[in-house]
Amino acid sequence: MTPLPDAIVLAGGFGTRLKDTVPGLPKCMSPVGGKPFLEYLMKYLRNNFVEKVVFSLGYLPEAFKEYFGEQYHNISLSYSIEDEPLGTGGALKKAFQHISSGNVIVMNGDTLFDVDLHEMMQQHQQSGADITIALHHTQDAGRYGTVNLNRDGRIVSFSEKTPGQGQGWINGGVYIIRQNYFDTLPLPVKFSLEHDVFERYVDTAKMYGYTSNGYFIDIGIPADYHRACEELPDIIRL
Repeated sequence: MTPLPDAIVLAGGFGTRLKDTVPGLPKCMSPVGGKPFLEYLMKYLRNNFVEKVVFSLGYLPEAFKEYFGEQYHNISLSYSIEDEPLGTGGALKKAFQHISSGNVIVMNGDTLFDVDLHEMMQQHQQSGADITIALHHTQDAGRYGTVNLNRDGRIVSFSEKTPGQGQGWINGGVYIIRQNYFDTLPLPVKFSLEHDVFERYVDTAKMYGYTSNGYFIDIGIPADYHRACEELPDIIRL
């Protein structure tokens, strides 16, 4: 199968909501079945034939380096480290310095969404998108905020978190981004990918949704972290 473009994993967060559950570790290094959550994400990328991954790090970068080193099976690894918090967008733009492919796969390190990356890439290229966002359908969209599409699958708006909102499509934390699109935007050093790019430029960017019913888990809160501990070792065998 044709290898995919390079991937960036955004893994710089402190994991504030998990600090009492998993103290002293970056969120995506939290143990799941005796292995870091991030290793399940790496196995997923390996299964999709990704050959290079850049870890975008902030909090305790040595924990990642000591565990993963410079190679994970056949995936080469490199590290982009923030000296100070840059926001998700600033961290991503810094990590672009390690990438040579025109398109780049971007993933949140605390989320695993089992989408078909080859199919998603095919849609991204056929639509001529600047940004493609993988979308997960959930019955509890109010916790996340929804992503709204037109009939062609183009993203037309983002709705804020609204408790009790019910079902809808949410941002699944997996993106394909045309790297040089960022060069066209007047972006500061520190900025949010979600608010300062996705939401601000939704009317002008070619931004499409890729819908998937693949397995989805976000370990951002203790309840879902515990669910990951129960489910993931049976879903992705390390």
